[in-house]
Amino acid sequence: MEELWAPSAERVEAATITRFARWVQDTRHVRVTESYDQLWRWSVDDVEGFWGAIWEFFDVQASGSWTQVLGSRAMPGAEWFAGARLNYAEHVFRGKRDADLAIQHASELRGLERVTWGELSDLTARVAAGLRARGVQRGDRVVGYLPNIPEAVAAFLACASLGATWSSCSPDFGARSVVDRFAQIEPKVLIAVDGYRYGGKDFDRRDVVETLQREIPSLEHVVVLEHLGAGPVAGATGWDALVASREELRFAAVPFDHPLWVLYSSGTTGLPKPIVHGQGGVLLEQLKVMHLHLDAQAGDRVFWFTTTGWMMWNFLVGVLLTPASIVLYDGNPATPTLDRLWDLAAETETTIFGTGAAFLATCAKEGVRPAAGGRDLGALHAVGSTGSPLAPEGFDWVYAQLGADTWLFSTSGGTDVVSAFVGGVPTLPVCRGELQARALGAKVEAWDVDGQSRVGEVGELVLTEPLPSMPVGFWGDDDGSRYREAYFEHYPGVWRHGDWIEITDRGSAIISGRSDSTINRGGVRMGTAEIYRAVLADDAIVDALVVDVPGREGFAEGWMPLFVVLRDGVALDDDLVGAIRRRVREDCSPRHVPNTVVQIAEVPRTLSGKALEVPVKRILMGHPIDAVAARDSLRNPAALEAFTALAAS
Repeated sequence: MEELWAPSAERVEAATITRFARWVQDTRHVRVTESYDQLWRWSVDDVEGFWGAIWEFFDVQASGSWTQVLGSRAMPGAEWFAGARLNYAEHVFRGKRDADLAIQHASELRGLERVTWGELSDLTARVAAGLRARGVQRGDRVVGYLPNIPEAVAAFLACASLGATWSSCSPDFGARSVVDRFAQIEPKVLIAVDGYRYGGKDFDRRDVVETLQREIPSLEHVVVLEHLGAGPVAGATGWDALVASREELRFAAVPFDHPLWVLYSSGTTGLPKPIVHGQGGVLLEQLKVMHLHLDAQAGDRVFWFTTTGWMMWNFLVGVLLTPASIVLYDGNPATPTLDRLWDLAAETETTIFGTGAAFLATCAKEGVRPAAGGRDLGALHAVGSTGSPLAPEGFDWVYAQLGADTWLFSTSGGTDVVSAFVGGVPTLPVCRGELQARALGAKVEAWDVDGQSRVGEVGELVLTEPLPSMPVGFWGDDDGSRYREAYFEHYPGVWRHGDWIEITDRGSAIISGRSDSTINRGGVRMGTAEIYRAVLADDAIVDALVVDVPGREGFAEGWMPLFVVLRDGVALDDDLVGAIRRRVREDCSPRHVPNTVVQIAEVPRTLSGKALEVPVKRILMGHPIDAVAARDSLRNPAALEAFTALAAS
């Protein structure tokens, strides 16, 4: 264990989680103030007591009567706060002063702008009035084909206020992927842009919008915001017409598990699974995580790099439940250079900077110096990382570049619960390569193949108690069979997430990748993240992907190729291959030395940046691309062609 940071006594005293623990001890008469572990254990041993405390501490407003926090605790099927009726958007707007800052935003098309709470409330009320005039009622679906801009936030909040259900895709999704997602939930209204700018290039999306009009028969209205200035779409209403009138912003009281939004699985095989989250479950989870784990407070300005097609957008919007404001950015984080987001952090006086682990790793590889050149990052006190495991070297880079006073928190969760199971705690130290702790209320354990909980060993990440933000279900999965198969088939009655996790004896955690991508060689199982860490330590290698292909002729244990993207001007010669093999042998295990090292132009990734390990494995086993991956839900679908050619060789 190498401790890189510890909170000051002043920081611990000021943290909301400290105040919460004292309140729990005073009102529940349980000892929870001596350590975070003590508070966590109470939160998972007394699940009803904990979530009831969250409800009371954050003064959740609801009508109707409920007598039990948790009626049935079965998984799936847990019943939370039965009888309560509430509204997510009402809690976002309550207590906000019109003149206070709500959002800062910038994009490749727009300069930095500010939105006050009064302006956000007005825009949300106008969108709600426009949707109501177009027949949108409680339970209807509204979908957004929108970039990460304030209009998307207002449209979602308007839907929530009405009791309608929101779903969104970013405009870099292709038509087929959008139809595959949206058509499943039969939306009444589509709100879209005419185009967007990314990497300095303009992308006209009017043809995609027209395709959606034709191929989603449930659509009654299409609204187009001329974001790029490409022009109108035939048969569509303009954004200005949608927001032309204003009515008082009203909030429909809906049942606790009423659908708030639908998110989607990555969709690398078959149709993406439409994951439904309830208003109450998301509200409680986000009140917990934003206040107690993110510690977002008055004056904080929270940024997370995301698109509207990734769950981190929904997470970022949840920060509006706190007194903090949020920062949005739409565009390529490397345009014009990798300094762009650090410039934005300085311009907006961002205090909490969130991004993907891959971005931090790329900055380190490319020698980016965030605090150099007179850039003022004096307001920045925390950096969050998610999307994939952050290697220990990533921790080193953050502290070398941003200073010893920076709280770095790596998180792990998923679209499935639209939050993190494991992540940051503002009152705990940060250790190199580790996630600080399991989240409050999340009874995370590492299980072996026999379903035994292990400490100090790698096991399957499971949850043995329910969370309020677990999905209400999958849209259209009337008998719940797809939902059970996705999470509860492996260990009946226990949520299996599909990640490898190690819980240390100090309560911190190490995530080592997806368990369905694990490479088992001679009985030694290793997450791909560990192999990537070893390989990417070589400065010549920019990116990598490794798979284990069974049944390959001539390979008794299976064929384990390693694919590498090299820095410009570097050749994959015998010396480099030898160095890669030595590094994997020494850092991982002799059993996981790749059989073959192959140079590729780029690693195929989803739009949210996840490497396509399982689809590549299936392609190399002889499956056609279209059977394993939805091309237009990928960032770079052409990158898969190299693997098809290799499979045929």
